[in-house]
Amino acid sequence: MTFRTAPAIAEARALLALAVPLMLAQLAQMLMGYTDTLMVARVGALELAAVGTGLALWHPLYLAVTGLLMAESALIARLAGAGRADAAGGLRRHARALALACALPAVVLMNHAGPLLGALGVDAAIVPVAQDYLGALSFGVPGAFWYLAERYATEGLGRTRPVLVAGLAAFVLNIGLNWLLIYGHLGLPALGARGCGYATAACFWLEACGLAWLNRRLPALRSHSPSPDAPGLRALLGLGLPIAAAVLFEVGIFCAVALALGRLGADAVAAHQIALTTASLTFMIPLALAAAITIRIGGALGAGDVPAARRAGWTGIALAAAFMALSATGIGFGAPWIAALYTGDAAVAALAVQLLHVAAAFQISDGLQVSAGGALRGLHDTRGPMLITLFAYWLIGFPFGWWLAFGHGQGAPGLWFGLVAGLSCAALLLNLRFRRGLARLQTAAPVLPESA
Repeated sequence: MTFRTAPAIAEARALLALAVPLMLAQLAQMLMGYTDTLMVARVGALELAAVGTGLALWHPLYLAVTGLLMAESALIARLAGAGRADAAGGLRRHARALALACALPAVVLMNHAGPLLGALGVDAAIVPVAQDYLGALSFGVPGAFWYLAERYATEGLGRTRPVLVAGLAAFVLNIGLNWLLIYGHLGLPALGARGCGYATAACFWLEACGLAWLNRRLPALRSHSPSPDAPGLRALLGLGLPIAAAVLFEVGIFCAVALALGRLGADAVAAHQIALTTASLTFMIPLALAAAITIRIGGALGAGDVPAARRAGWTGIALAAAFMALSATGIGFGAPWIAALYTGDAAVAALAVQLLHVAAAFQISDGLQVSAGGALRGLHDTRGPMLITLFAYWLIGFPFGWWLAFGHGQGAPGLWFGLVAGLSCAALLLNLRFRRGLARLQTAAPVLPESA
């Protein structure tokens, strides 16, 4: 695990060239949600609660399909490295079909979410407004999933700037459409939460159509004919389903912590949201690096260059750890100022500072686990990481946090220390698995992924 300085620096530059546009695109996506919250909040508390409730249902659906289609970039990167980029168009065709197949049940669920929300104990006054929001948002679901198929196709080919262009355009349009549809300007009716849903749906379609148009310029994606010896739908599902499950395991523990904090009162929930928003923002950097690591390793292994794959993996993991070390320092020392940006309530701010200090403690682990996950996707190893995340988060992290919070009276910080334990366990095991995967590849002949 040692490199000469010059190749490592060159690799770091190549990784950042891929990752920086993705970081900015993900930031634009986060800001879309932030502006939705700010603009709907001006209508009233009921509308804001309805949008928040609707997003709590939509986000897991979106993230599951994101994980499923994430396999596309790993498969295409391997093809491109092997000089088979011409087969990428056929694989994108399969990914599009899979995206649309996933959209149908999501649209049905979102248009009939009222009984589910009621069964979950959502306030009866919120349910119809949340249903209006989800119904409006559902018009954009096929576009949202189609965008993912387009995104991971272009990412797999090592082109990430189109993703940034589409993301920034959607962010700008979202502000304008929110202004028109939420508040009812230029003669349009004021639709409140429903208008927010329509605005986001339109932005989903803009991203999808815009990225598809940009992808038309890539020769590798012009052919839609499947190649008999290239990966197809079976390979996409075989690689993608475990990724989707792992994403849900990770998202699920944060949702479970939020629900458990509800037992501790409104101050605990508010403090949790402040710390989680901060941690989510810093997480965008290693998440983008993980995508770049997948692409670089996939391309190297497609070309049969195991040393290059090793260099890409460990350099990317080191970059993620270095950034998160800086992040940990910033959050740790800046916790009082960060809390003050969100609230003037002394009790909420004091608890938020405690949680931010815990968030600082898991920054490096979070960077190590997500970057190692990206490295393993580059190796086409997704089933092992799925089991590791299940073990780390649900057999270690959440039980430990619950034990501290409710068994030993540690409250909200106890639940967050469970996150530290889960993320640290995942970071250790995923990095060990990547190391072992590289060792196995050292003497193995490079092969293309399973075809279908």
